[in-house]
Amino acid sequence: MAASAQSAAEPKIGLRERKKIKTRTAIRDATYRLIRDQGYDATTVEQIAEAAEVSPSTVFRYFPTKEDIVLTDEFDPILEQELRARPADESIVDSLRHVIDRSLDLAQGGEDPEVSKLRMRLQVEVPAVRSRMMESMSVTGQMMCRVLAERTGRDAGDLEIRAYAMALVGALMEAARYWAEHGYEGELHGYVMRALGAVQRGL
Repeated sequence: MAASAQSAAEPKIGLRERKKIKTRTAIRDATYRLIRDQGYDATTVEQIAEAAEVSPSTVFRYFPTKEDIVLTDEFDPILEQELRARPADESIVDSLRHVIDRSLDLAQGGEDPEVSKLRMRLQVEVPAVRSRMMESMSVTGQMMCRVLAERTGRDAGDLEIRAYAMALVGALMEAARYWAEHGYEGELHGYVMRALGAVQRGL
């Protein structure tokens, strides 16, 4: 329902943007196929470019590093917008729950479950991917600081704001890692909600 409501409310995507999405998808799909066949370390950007029928420079234009192909998804950019659209008096954890419910619904409708598992496995097992993920989570944390600052009227650089923002981001990251480390048993959604609950309620 959320996905249909969103698509009905949003303007149609232009031709140029559709081409960009198509190229990004082709690069990702090629990467996942190669990684499944020969492993992450053996997969080169040159091989990815050839399989996706683009140049290596095009791969780097869309994804600055090979790790970003695994980590980047189409839902990250809407997180801040969706959080800001939530009621100002709603707790940030409840807002996150709502946004994550929508994001997971969209992801499950658009991404192969086996691809999701592969992405999670690489984040757990490959040091380069894990390191890049930490950088990415830092950027997400800065975004969360801005949202929290607006909600509370405090400065985004306050220690308490930064600590709480990174606690929330860390909860999301650890939920995904926990799911991968436990053989993808159960649903990722449940682990995410448990982790957010721990931040909200404490131990």
